[in-house]
Amino acid sequence: MASIGALKITEDGIAEVKSMRTHPDFLRMGAGAVVLETIIAAAKRHGVQCLSLETGSGPAFEPALRLYQRRGFVKGKAFGSYVSGEFNQFLHLELM
Repeated sequence: MASIGALKITEDGIAEVKSMRTHPDFLRMGAGAVVLETIIAAAKRHGVQCLSLETGSGPAFEPALRLYQRRGFVKGKAFGSYVSGEFNQFLHLELM
């Protein structure tokens, strides 16, 4: 498997990218981008208004941050039951 991702949809028109992972053999080959596009398309089909995610901070997370930002995600506030801290950050993509 090259890359996987998960989508969690809530009742309030909000959804979360729960997980995105790419096998090391497929890094920087576009596998993650394809999975992210699939997640975004599924969220749109379900009428999601905002797609959000929580991710880490620091150099190890820079490639993922660039992927999300290229797709239009912007930094924002914590959501759901998440608590903002020194080592996490939150991104949001308006779909509607």
